[in-house]
Amino acid sequence: MAEGVLLIISGPSGVGKGTVCRNLLMVREALKLSVSTTTRSPRPEEEEGREYNFTTVPRFKEMIEQGSFLEWAIVHDDYYGTHLATVRESLGRGEDLILEIDVQGAAQVRENIPASVSVFLAPPSMEALEERITGRGTESTEKIKQRLTTARREMDEFVSYDYVVVNDLVEHAAALISSILDAENCKVSRGARPPERGGE
Repeated sequence: MAEGVLLIISGPSGVGKGTVCRNLLMVREALKLSVSTTTRSPRPEEEEGREYNFTTVPRFKEMIEQGSFLEWAIVHDDYYGTHLATVRESLGRGEDLILEIDVQGAAQVRENIPASVSVFLAPPSMEALEERITGRGTESTEKIKQRLTTARREMDEFVSYDYVVVNDLVEHAAALISSILDAENCKVSRGARPPERGGE
């Protein structure tokens, strides 16, 4: 059995990674989402185990010491990480897996799993990105300033990715990423083979 594709969806804060991933999961039922662990507080629409596994800073630090994470990062004073064992198990079963992570985490995953496929999700414009970040209404003014500063810096990182997809329309962005996944699964280097030839 060919190993599944680890699909990294990354990009600046506020670009709509979660929304695009949810749409992608609806159109590709076999696709799985890797649920990250974070120390930040849940947003009103988020559920434990669905968007994130929520934990405390002391527990997160214990997990770092135990080598539990494929990648982890501190973003806007909160910790985020991806469980290595869970990712390895899913890929080993031949499952395609989405990893929705920030730019820092994506760099670590590309280094640790070179066969991963990375997609940089970009906003239609910086103005649109700023509107999304400020329009959430869930964070303090200081947090918003932090996110805007980080987002501008993260935009320069697209050159390190395999693909760039502009999130101008969620359905269109998800369809493009779905096509990328199809193409990756057709690669000979990933184990794709033609049907066995019958007798002459």
